[in-house]
Amino acid sequence: MSKTQFTPRVFSGIQPSGGLTLGNYLGAIKRFVDMQGPEFETVYCMVDLHAITAKFLEPDALRKNTRELCAGFIAAGIDPEQSILINQSQVPEHAQLGWIFNCVARMGWMQRMTQFKDKAGKNAQNQSLGLFAYPALMAADILIYHATHVPVGEDQKQHVELTRDIAAKFNHDYGVDFFPMAEPVIEGAATRVMSLRDGSKKMSKSDPSDASRINMTDDADAIAKKIRKAKTDPDALPSEVKGLEERPEARNLVNIYAALNEQSVDQVLADVGGKQFGAFKPMLAELAVAKLSPISTEMARLMNEPDEIDRILTRGSERARVITAPILRQTYDIVGMVPPASI
Repeated sequence: MSKTQFTPRVFSGIQPSGGLTLGNYLGAIKRFVDMQGPEFETVYCMVDLHAITAKFLEPDALRKNTRELCAGFIAAGIDPEQSILINQSQVPEHAQLGWIFNCVARMGWMQRMTQFKDKAGKNAQNQSLGLFAYPALMAADILIYHATHVPVGEDQKQHVELTRDIAAKFNHDYGVDFFPMAEPVIEGAATRVMSLRDGSKKMSKSDPSDASRINMTDDADAIAKKIRKAKTDPDALPSEVKGLEERPEARNLVNIYAALNEQSVDQVLADVGGKQFGAFKPMLAELAVAKLSPISTEMARLMNEPDEIDRILTRGSERARVITAPILRQTYDIVGMVPPASI
């Protein structure tokens, strides 16, 4: 079998579940922006079909969250002319390929998914079938574009590995080299941003304390205040990474600084090693305000122009279907199904 040469293409997405945080920005959106350019075609998605798997969302809230996420993408630097920006449910090929992949994926594979276990807890029997099966839809999200690279956080790496398993089984079962082996892209100093109140917990919009996170809608004063009040320890910053090993809060703030300033942790510590937090926090606050407050300002402007956001997403879905419709038609042909004329 000849080896297929796939177009270098990036796909990734975020659930529009509301409340974008610094963790979403540094762990995902900033890397989406960085991957724009001549090396890749880039497709970024508001995965609203995934957003309804775990809990009921008020319809108006889901619509608002979807627009806010799109506003966050654009405000952070994703160019809707350079990248394809889409709302998942507006590109029906995602769900259509998702059903085929439900029939390719094995129950044992799905039962090993740690995110389902974490989200379902002891109440697994009362969870939606969608929550259990959504990794197959995530595989379809990626492979309906023949995406070759998927920027994700560490917590999604297992799902990209499942995507590769599904692609390999499909290719093997049908004797084709049709779906690529997508590569997870996990990089940067702050791929996992922790709470400002507890360095052992991931920064989360669901934390009852607003002081635990920087929201992407926070203004300059709120950003600076939260950093000034972030939990630290009494020791000076070390000059080497090893010195952060037993200091989760210190490590988190240094990681955030490194990611915002596009430096390695080693480079940051070479500059700030020996400083107390009384000196370092103002540096971090100034940097965070400079990088983040323009994003929140632009997000607010865009949210006042919902028709502009809707036009961008409609245009994105049209561009996306130029890619997805032929891939679904070929998939149907491989499987032996007769595609409707509209594909």
